[in-house]
Amino acid sequence: MPGGDIVIVFDCGATNVRVIAIDIKGEILASESFPNSTSPDPFYPPYRIWDVNQIWKKMCTASQKVVSQINPKQIAGVTVTTFGVDGTLFDKSGRMLYPVISWQCERTNEIMNNIERYLPLTDLYNESGVLPFSFNTINKLIWFSESKPDLVDKSSHFLFISSIFSFFLTGEMVNDTTMAGTSMLTSLKSRNFSWKILDNIHFPAEKLGTPVEPGTISGRVNSKASAETSIPEGIPVIATGHDTQFAIFGSGAEVNQPVLSSGTWEILMVRSDRFRSGKEQLDLGITTELDSRPCLFNIGNQWIASGILEWARRNFYSEITENVYETMVAGAEKVPHGCNGVKVIPKFYEELKGKPSGQILGLTMETTRDEIFRAILEALSVRLAEGKRSLENAGEFKSDSILCVGGGSKNRLWNQLRADYTGVPLKIIDQKETTVLGASLFVQAACGNAGSPEEARSAIDYKTEIIEPGR
Repeated sequence: MPGGDIVIVFDCGATNVRVIAIDIKGEILASESFPNSTSPDPFYPPYRIWDVNQIWKKMCTASQKVVSQINPKQIAGVTVTTFGVDGTLFDKSGRMLYPVISWQCERTNEIMNNIERYLPLTDLYNESGVLPFSFNTINKLIWFSESKPDLVDKSSHFLFISSIFSFFLTGEMVNDTTMAGTSMLTSLKSRNFSWKILDNIHFPAEKLGTPVEPGTISGRVNSKASAETSIPEGIPVIATGHDTQFAIFGSGAEVNQPVLSSGTWEILMVRSDRFRSGKEQLDLGITTELDSRPCLFNIGNQWIASGILEWARRNFYSEITENVYETMVAGAEKVPHGCNGVKVIPKFYEELKGKPSGQILGLTMETTRDEIFRAILEALSVRLAEGKRSLENAGEFKSDSILCVGGGSKNRLWNQLRADYTGVPLKIIDQKETTVLGASLFVQAACGNAGSPEEARSAIDYKTEIIEPGR
């Protein structure tokens, strides 16, 4: 390998900050993490911010421990992944002008509710493809313009949070397309920030710059960062960015192959070369973001999932203290399709559709908890089938399988029902770190260890289990 094959991934999540060393085969060589959480805004204590300096200290400590467990001479490159939308203003000297407003902060709720003061929501959605969530970057820029116009005037850059940590590593201020694509500020057609949107919210486009593509060398580890992280000076730092995009790529998904990330919430996304962002998609809760590769789009929707199973566990199986989910699944497997007339109608909670609510129909004096549990799994499988159809319509494609990752992929009955209701095979991927893996593949390509991220991915053994439709 030109300079070794170890990639150092700085991964900032909402609950944990991690640094991971991973090689070209996708094997994790070392990992260290620390808890992460928001902090009160020092200027507005009821509001929430990310203390990026404190997070950086945790990253540096984690990096030192990781590097001590590997051969530093084998480090090929470094990259940063994190959640979307969040960032803040910097002046030209590199001074951060305001803390990073967290996506968990409620200060921008009213801005999103009244976004039509700036441009019609349907026009905004048609241009950007992003659903009108209150935490979107667009609302933070409006908040800065309305509440801190002096800081906007003093600033030279708005950096997304992944770019902030890359700046700490290199001294270079560069945003990437995958983070930009979460902001509700980009044009899906141009794969760049939208002058139309930025003109309407009166925010200077030049402060966002032109985002670079994932896999671009955005700088090199400088002497200060080297001393703080133990990563040798001069190691290239490669732009990646939004964790979701690299999780999709790291799952092995090809174009038009949906990926289901199953946890408390289920997120169904697909990499497509086409998209629709009209009123129909807006009403269906479809978000379209920029893929990690040019000319592709990540179309997705989401709904609460394992959170409902946990509700069932608490309320119907609370006396079971060991192997509770195995007991639940084994009992539900004995219940016939249709659950003897029991039907669950959960009105799945999504940001745009009000408060959560639902119904359990067909109850009798003989109804069992296993029938109710299976009815929940069948309802969730119906929701997956609906999501699949929505994605196929938005991306103008027909899928022949669904990749499934996450904790919910361990439930064998649920997996079979998913395949049954969608009518396509479910492919269970044995990869726990798809975000880290996906980002590392772009680094391997950028550093010359592979001709492309796809070539690097072809060497990964995914150990796939296939569940065929049975009815």
